[in-house]
Amino acid sequence: MACLVDGQGRILVPGLRPPLLSPAVRAALSTIPVGGGPGDPDIDEGWGEPGLTPAERVYGANTLEVLSLGAGNPDTPVNAIPGTAHAHCQLRFVVGTAITRMAAAVRDHLDQHGFTMVAIEPGHLMNASRTDPGNPWVRFALASLERAEGIPPALLPNLGGSLPNDVFTDGLGMPTIWIPHSYPACAQHAPDEHLLAPLARQALRLMAALFWDLGEHTG
Repeated sequence: MACLVDGQGRILVPGLRPPLLSPAVRAALSTIPVGGGPGDPDIDEGWGEPGLTPAERVYGANTLEVLSLGAGNPDTPVNAIPGTAHAHCQLRFVVGTAITRMAAAVRDHLDQHGFTMVAIEPGHLMNASRTDPGNPWVRFALASLERAEGIPPALLPNLGGSLPNDVFTDGLGMPTIWIPHSYPACAQHAPDEHLLAPLARQALRLMAALFWDLGEHTG
C-alpha cells in the first residue's frame, strides 16, 4: 500500500493521478469553503495532492483510500507469518481519469516495485461526469436560482457519489445540473434521514421559479 499512496495522501501511481484542473473548475471552487463549521475536523493543509486548495482537493482531485486491510485471524493470532493478505481500496476520481486503464496502471506500478505476486481484482465502477461550469444551461440555472432566493448559489463542478449520471452527459450528450435540497446533517440513507421544513419550502420556491423560467425561455 505504501507504494500506491505516500505518507501525505498523494497518489503515487501515475495512471491514477488526477488530471489538471481547468480554469472554469478552479474558478468555481475558488468560492467554496471547506470545513470551519461546528464539529468539523481541522483541515490538514499538507494532506493530499500538493499545490491545490482544500476545495480543489475535495471536489477536483482523485484520492486513493484503503478501506480495509486483512491478514491472518485477529481473533486467534498465531506466531507465524500469514500466507495471504488482502486490501480493499477505493479510488474516488474525477472527469479525465483513464479508468479503463486503472487496473493496468496499478499492475504496472506494482510490478515496477517488485510486487509481482500481488493479484488485482477491479471492483464495480461508474464513469465520472461533469457539465462544464461555463455551459449556458449552468449559467441559466444559477441566474434563476439567484433571482428566486436573492442569494448567489454555490456551484460545485463535481458531486461525490456513485450515480450513473454519465448516461445523460456521455450517452445522450445532455448537460445535467443537480440541485440538492438538503444540509450536511440530514443523515442520508440512515434510519433518521430527514429534510428540514424550511429547506423543503425553499426547494418549492426554487424549483417552481426554475421551471417557470424554463417555460418562459423555451416557450
